[in-house]
Amino acid sequence: MTNQLKVCLCVSILSLALVLTACGDDGILGGGSGGGDGAVTLSWMIDRDTDITGIQAVMDAFTEQTGIRFDLELRPGGAEGETILQVRYATGEAPDFIWFNSGSMVQLLDPTNNFVDLTGQPFLNNVEPSFFETVTFDNRIVAIPGETSLAGGWLYNIAVYEELGLAVPTTWAQLMANNEIIAASGRTPVIASYRDGWTSQLILLAGFHGLNSQVPTFAEAYNRNAAHFATTPAALRGFEKLAEIFERGFLNADHMAMTFDLALEKLVNGEGVHYPMLTFALGNIYRTWGIDAANNIGIFAQPADAPEHTGLTVWMPGGFFISQTSDHIEEVKQFFDFYLSAEGQSILMSYIRAEGPLVIRTAPASADEFTAVRMMRERYFDTGRNSPALEFITAVTGPNLPQICVAVGTGTMTPLQGAQEYDNDVRNQALQIGLPGW
Repeated sequence: MTNQLKVCLCVSILSLALVLTACGDDGILGGGSGGGDGAVTLSWMIDRDTDITGIQAVMDAFTEQTGIRFDLELRPGGAEGETILQVRYATGEAPDFIWFNSGSMVQLLDPTNNFVDLTGQPFLNNVEPSFFETVTFDNRIVAIPGETSLAGGWLYNIAVYEELGLAVPTTWAQLMANNEIIAASGRTPVIASYRDGWTSQLILLAGFHGLNSQVPTFAEAYNRNAAHFATTPAALRGFEKLAEIFERGFLNADHMAMTFDLALEKLVNGEGVHYPMLTFALGNIYRTWGIDAANNIGIFAQPADAPEHTGLTVWMPGGFFISQTSDHIEEVKQFFDFYLSAEGQSILMSYIRAEGPLVIRTAPASADEFTAVRMMRERYFDTGRNSPALEFITAVTGPNLPQICVAVGTGTMTPLQGAQEYDNDVRNQALQIGLPGW
């Protein structure tokens, strides 16, 4: 899960020396330059943990067509890599463009002053509008998406649904009715894997589209300490749903011992029928049990209490940002145009098996697309019923949410107590990192 933090830039001579030394190991390339034959070379930076095979293939095709080349610079992931970027931007030594997270983490890099405003560029017409909410600062769009998204929802065993004659629920009441039928069949309605505490959060987090649909101002008010989970009924509802699953006996008896991997096995073999989870699990299932098992897993958005508020909560992808200090801004824009084109996306997708919805409209649906990805596209993206996850549009998060969700999800805390505890957790974190209004 992504932790959104806002950190003030603070560059010391020692940290700068360490950063430059570390970057030197990967080969610092500085700003964009001309090659020895006069061709333009664009420098770009990405964390060394990201698979760039598909991206590199798109770049190779672009170079073949235009003669514009790329110099790759790798950085560490996590906080170390973020510090390197902060230093490079603070000292005017940024590459022409970078790969970085979307969402509130972008504020680490002072987006208004460091990134080129892409608002109005024609190539943005190829991007799903919900992505822009995660890369817009001071009314300026500063990035394009670089890959597919992930989503949070309810994975379900399609074969069991068909056997029991169940319809995909669009309301919480319908989901509870399905759970009653599943329980009567002798199967586990909802798999919980609380030994891996992070998995306990999905019922709360995947419900953000419903909250956003009912209270569109919540994220903005929440960010400035003007709205809270405990005092916003639509937000409190997420904790109530988490508790209801336990109270009605829908969980597996070994929920405190169950791990993520064992939960996937239970879902695949049909012993358990629902698993609230992020869609990267589809890749895990495919790699462990094969394509037939993966395609027997469907997904639906966490149902709201009314169908008009039901939609998919999406974890948006990272993307590309152009540095304002680049000498080759137009050439980078030219590359962005190619990257987002049907040709560029066809190349990229030939290397990627998407585990979540495509946020680039020109990306082709591959012949080996997972069933659940097709469902997300048709049900929630083609219809515009999706929202970025809350953590992508606010810097306000609390580190203790997994423990709180386990407590609520096992009856140790009431939903209201859990919401109050999380509001306190968020407040402590906001004060620690100095967010305004807290």
